[in-house]
Amino acid sequence: MTYFYIVSLIKKDSGIVDIGWGLGFVFIAITTLIMGRNLYVKQFLITVLIFLWGIRLAVYVFYRNKDKEEDWRYKKWREDWGRNFALRAYFQIFMLQGLFMLIISTPIILVNSIDTETLSIFDILGILIWVVGFIFEALGDLQLYRFKKDLKNKGKIMKSGVWKYTRHPNYFGEVTMWWGIFIIALPLSNGIFTIISPILITFLLLKVSGIPLLEKKYIGNKEYEEYKKATSAFFPYFPKRSD
Repeated sequence: MTYFYIVSLIKKDSGIVDIGWGLGFVFIAITTLIMGRNLYVKQFLITVLIFLWGIRLAVYVFYRNKDKEEDWRYKKWREDWGRNFALRAYFQIFMLQGLFMLIISTPIILVNSIDTETLSIFDILGILIWVVGFIFEALGDLQLYRFKKDLKNKGKIMKSGVWKYTRHPNYFGEVTMWWGIFIIALPLSNGIFTIISPILITFLLLKVSGIPLLEKKYIGNKEYEEYKKATSAFFPYFPKRSD
C-alpha cells in the first residue's frame, strides 16, 4: 500500500488505491502460500480463488479509471483536507485500507498456514458460494462498463442486467465471495474466528464506504429515486412493479 501511495503522489491521483486493493490480496495469498510451504489442494484452491478475484478487479478498475480524472471521493477529500492531504491520505486512505486488507485476509492466512491435505464439504460449499459472488461482481462490473462506454447513456442510470435485481450487484458479489472464503476456512482449527473477515467487509460495504457513499452521490436524482423504489438495495430480488 505504501508503494501505491508513492505512485499516487507521482500521478496526483489517490484513486490508484482501488487497484492496489485487489492486488494486495493477491500478494497476501501468494506470499502466505509460499511461506506456509503447505502446497496441498486446499491451499492452492483458496490462493487461486483470491488470484482470480484480485486480478480481475484490478484490471477492471484500471480500465475504468484510465484517462479519467481522480475519483470523486478522493477528489473531495483532496479539497477538504487541503495542505494536509498528502499526510492524511497515507494514513486515512492507504494505511487504513491496508489494515482492513490484513483483517479481511485472515481466512487466507489461516488456510495457507495449516497442513491440510484433503478437501471437505465445506470447501465445496465455499466454492459454490464464491462462484455466485464472482458472477455477480464480474457481470455487474462488465455490464456497467459497457453501459457507461455508450455515449447515449450519459447521465442515465443502469437498470438492466443484474442491475435490475439489485442496485449494487458488485457489492453483493464481493460480500458473497468473502463469505465463501470464510466457509472454506471454517472447519480448520480456530477457523470460526476468521468470521471477522466477511463481517468486516459486509459492514464496510453496507454501512461505511460502499452503498452509503454511492447512494449519497445520487440524492436528488429523479431517475435514481424511481430506480431506488423499485429495486432491492443489496440482496438480488425481483423489481417492484410501478403502480
